[in-house]
Order: sequence, then C-alpha cells, then structure tokens
Amino acid sequence: MARPSVLIMTTTARLAQGSPWQGSFEDLGTPLREVTFVVVDLETTGGSAHEHQITEIGAVKVRGGEVLGEFQSLVNPGEPIPALICVLTGITDAMVASAPRIGRALPAFLEFAAGAVLVAHNARFDMGFLQAACAATGQDWPSPQVLDTVHLARQLVSRDEAPNHRLSSLATLFRSRTIPNHRALEDARATVDVLHGLIGRVGALGVHSLEELLDYSRRVPEAQRRKRHLADGLPDAPGVYLFKDDHQRVLYVGTSVSIRTRVRSYFTASEQRRRMGEMVRLAASVTPVVCATPLEAQVRELRLIAEHKPRYNRRSRHPEKAVWVRLTDETFPRFSVVRSVNGDPQRYAGPFPSRSSAEAAIAAVHEVLPVRQCTARLSVTTPSPACALAELGRCGAPCTGAQSLDAYTAIAASAQDALAGRSLHLYDRLRDRLQALSAAERFEDAALVRDRMRALARGSSRVQRLASLGGIEHLVAARRSPTGGWELICVRYGRLAGASASPRGVDPMPHVAALVVSAEVVAPPQGSVTAALHEESEVVLQWLESPGVRLVEMEGQWSLPIASALPVHAELD
Repeated sequence: MARPSVLIMTTTARLAQGSPWQGSFEDLGTPLREVTFVVVDLETTGGSAHEHQITEIGAVKVRGGEVLGEFQSLVNPGEPIPALICVLTGITDAMVASAPRIGRALPAFLEFAAGAVLVAHNARFDMGFLQAACAATGQDWPSPQVLDTVHLARQLVSRDEAPNHRLSSLATLFRSRTIPNHRALEDARATVDVLHGLIGRVGALGVHSLEELLDYSRRVPEAQRRKRHLADGLPDAPGVYLFKDDHQRVLYVGTSVSIRTRVRSYFTASEQRRRMGEMVRLAASVTPVVCATPLEAQVRELRLIAEHKPRYNRRSRHPEKAVWVRLTDETFPRFSVVRSVNGDPQRYAGPFPSRSSAEAAIAAVHEVLPVRQCTARLSVTTPSPACALAELGRCGAPCTGAQSLDAYTAIAASAQDALAGRSLHLYDRLRDRLQALSAAERFEDAALVRDRMRALARGSSRVQRLASLGGIEHLVAARRSPTGGWELICVRYGRLAGASASPRGVDPMPHVAALVVSAEVVAPPQGSVTAALHEESEVVLQWLESPGVRLVEMEGQWSLPIASALPVHAELD
C-alpha cells in the first residue's frame, strides 16, 4: 500500500508587508509569532463521524507566517464512496484503492501535528472525525489546543464584507492564493490564508498571544478580558486569593497551587461559569495570601469564606448552620435535631449540612426501629393519649401499648448504637428493606430508603472520624513535597495550628521544632467535636489519610472502632 506523503517546503509563504500581525508583541503569554499552527482539512464519505469514514487528510504547518511543511494522504475508507461525494470532491473508489487505511495514515498525521495548535474551518467536524478515528484504531487522542476559524470569523467579519462565513467566501475576502475545491490540501492552504487574515485583524485589536487569541475566538466578553491586569504581580505560589470590589468587600475566595495562574484563568475562555463572569465584572482588586503548603491554603480558604461570607462562594459560607442528631435524655427517648454538641460526641451523628439531611437520617432509623416520633413529654406514670402516628401503626412508643418500658429501652439503645455508627445490624435490616421494595418494583420507595440510609451512614461516619481527630491534643505529620523536601503540619484538637515546609536536602527536624513552637495554642473543643470548622477538620483528615503521610509526634490516641459506618458510607457512595 502507498505511504502517506509528507512534503517539507523549502519556500516560504509570508504575510503581506505591513500586516498588523508582524508588529511587536506584549509579553502576555505565548507570542503568536512563536506558535506552530497545523491547519487541517478532511474529506469524508459523509457527515457523521460515527457512521462515515475519512477519505483524505490535508494539512499545512505554519509558524510566524512561514510554511514549515505540508501533509497530504488519501485514505482507503474500506467502503464505497457515495456518488454525491465523488462528484463533490472528485475522489473516487479507484483513487483510494491503493491508499493506506486510516490505521496507517492517522499516526503519520498525528506525528506531523505533534505539539502544534490545530486549526480547522468548522473544527467540530474535523476534530470529531479525528477523535473517532483514534478511538476506532485504539490510539490516544492527544487533546491539542484547537482554533476554529469559523468562530473567529463570525466575530471579525460582518455580512457587509462577506455573504456568509464559508471557506470560499472568506478565501475571496482575504484574497487567498488557493481556491477551495473540496480537496483536503487545497482547502487547508486556503484556510491558512484565512487564518493569517483573521490574525491580522485581531492584532489591531491588541490580541498578540495564543492565550488571547483562543480567548477571543471563544467569545470571552470584553469586560472580562479588560480585567486581566488584576493578575499582574500576583505570586506564582500556593495560597488563597480574594477578589474584592471597589469598597474592598470580598466577592469571592479561592485557592490554588499557583495564585497567579489561577487568577489569570478567570479572564479567559476556560472560565465558563456565569456567576464568575459577573463577579469578575465587579472585581476591582485581588489580594493574595501565600501559604506554606496546599493544605494550609485549603484551610485558610474555608476560614476566610466563613468569615467574609462572599456572595459568589456557594459552598462553606454558613458552617454555623450545620446540625446534629441525638437521642433526648428522657425516659422514652426520641430523636432531636440540635445545633451543638454537649457531652459525649458518641451520642451524636453529624454534622449534617442541613436540617433536611438530618431528618433523612432519622427517617432511616424509623424505617426499621419503632422509636417514638411524637414530641410529648412521656413518663412511666403519665403516658400520652394515642396519637395519629400510633393509629397508623408508625410509632412503637410505650404510650401506644406496643412496647413495655424495658423493650423500649432496648430499642433506644439499638438506635443510639446505630446513630453513633457502633452497630451495623440496622444497615443489614435497611438492605433487606431495599431488596423487598426492589423485588416489589417499588423503585421510587427503594430510592428514598437508599438516600435515607446514605444520610445516616454519612452522619455516623463523620462523627466517628471527627471525634477521633478532635480528641488528639497535639499531632505533627509530614509528607513528601512534589518539588522535594517535606510538607509539615501541626494539628491540635482537629484544628490546623500551623504549617511549614522544609527545603529539599535539608534535615526537616529543626523545621519541625520551629513549627511546634510557633503553632497556634488551641483550646479543647466546646459545642463541637473538634476545635475547628468541621469542614476544616475533614480536609485535615483527608490529608492525614493520604498516601505517604508520616506521623512525627502525637499526644493522644487516634483510632476508629472496628464496627464503623465508614464502609457503609463508602459502599453507598
């Protein structure tokens, strides 16, 4: 079979003299003169990437206005070419009979285009066929940056200049030296001239880098692009950034391993969230807070969000709204939703993010245990009159005559064990309930029980993990840094009391000693299971449980019971 042909041109194709694109460039990214573009065009047997095949690949590699090389190969589609396609492209079955199949032609093209920005006219069509071909031949799609000249032309070429944005119309407007004729290489050459004409236009508008060009082609609002100067001078280091308005009110708090890189992304097309676009338009400044480690940045982000409650942060704004579930201290206990923890944390489940999730966990226990649901004050001598729940058979409290005091005490003890995650028997009964509902094809009811079961398992597992960490008076841990050295943290009663990093090749123990001395003094928790926001303690736990973490020193005991709700929570998630 014939091999794909690759032509390396010795002559150059330059832009017309005086083109704005040939001026000087600002240092705002990768200058366009240094970017290698591979302009590609495909001919196919039809319009569906999943039903039709490629018949020809044509591409031109350009950089700085110069043609570096060309690629052209017919492709045997393995099926007859429709007559209409033959008329349109001039490619016949006889022409592709000896051509390579896509399994050979595609690797040659990908090698030709490696490391370049792909450009196509209606890129969705061409990229769709190339990705489908990679999938069909078992090759990895390299996921290059892609520029679509159709999208760019729609923003730069008015209907007064061209009747439409087809390649033939734009080639005429920009006086292309090649007339498009539905052959891949000729159409790619015409697209090169269109690309250069469009780049000349955006250059006059101040677009001089690849990042700016991609942003412009993706319709980034001008108001959003104008704010990119807010990222100037920000540190390239891990930490927290705070967007503020004209009155220094915090609009948004975020975190990143590189503050400067992350903040710059808010002014590009990579930011697709509508709320963030609105936030950027209101922003007047960005305040960086450099942190020693990414974990410290995560924790500071949570604390700053809780402190300032920025209007554009959706999560973690109201940690004080978290609730807990416990059994009341009555002769005949019932479940109660409370705002704080008083006494033994093992008598609670939570924290839950909302009252509805707490009530879902309570409902899970009610599915299989007859814990009373009324709010009346009961005693052995003054039972409550029968209520509607009892009449419906949904309450097993002693006042209904369904249980004795001793029997109800045993039920309450089982409910307490389930609440604190010390017993898994209740989850077995809930699984049986799920199977029965599924067997009866009551799938909506089964989904409701499953969600209630997940809420209970989540609340029980959280209190177990948090209470274990919150009981540790002092803990120092270390983890290898990706850049060398060690990330060091000091945790006291579940709160991050300090963080630092030791450089590569240096004994970390002096840094550990300095961290312990300088770490925050933390008082034991009051009204909660840890001395920190529960989200902060969970972030610290995730870090401590990550691979490669080493405990340096600890005062206290860190353990979890064997009978834990953690496996159930993981199973349901």
